[in-house]
Amino acid sequence: MTKALSLKERYSKEIAPALQKSLGIKNINAVPKLSKVIVNVGIGKMLAGGKDYSDVEQNVKNIAGQKPLIAKSRKAISNFKLRENMPVGIHTTLRGSRMYDFVSKFVNITLPRTRDFRGISARSFDGNGNYSVAIKEHTVFPEVNADDIVKLHGVQITFVTTAKTNEEALQLLKALGFPFQEKKERAAKK
Repeated sequence: MTKALSLKERYSKEIAPALQKSLGIKNINAVPKLSKVIVNVGIGKMLAGGKDYSDVEQNVKNIAGQKPLIAKSRKAISNFKLRENMPVGIHTTLRGSRMYDFVSKFVNITLPRTRDFRGISARSFDGNGNYSVAIKEHTVFPEVNADDIVKLHGVQITFVTTAKTNEEALQLLKALGFPFQEKKERAAKK
């Protein structure tokens, strides 16, 4: 019986050499790779009603597997009823083996649990090889207990890569198993 390779081992043994060959890169160290994954939740609307955000913090902790940080506002903006040092978001950064475990779980378990899922858009790259995806409901993550939900909230996940272009990053993420939507060709109007 053969042992299944983790995503990190599979990247170094199978994916990186294949990418090196397909991209025509001479040095294996120049092949694009994931450098970090950032999990982010905005809590501005929750604070407007004077509500507690500790349940959101616990959800992010369960989803990411590590304690998140509270992002605070840097300056006051009266039109948004925002004061200086007011909490506005919760985020955590994953690196190393925890990052690869999260990506594997995200691609194989979380995305298929999304309602009416037909693949993720290939247009969410930022121009520097980084990819962001938003999940509308945090309940698609298996770590979230449906009985403990106080209020639904979204989660934004950013995959930061060392790719120099969006095309290289797209090939990397496809090789890691991300299910991108196929491009639909529009019918020519007569």
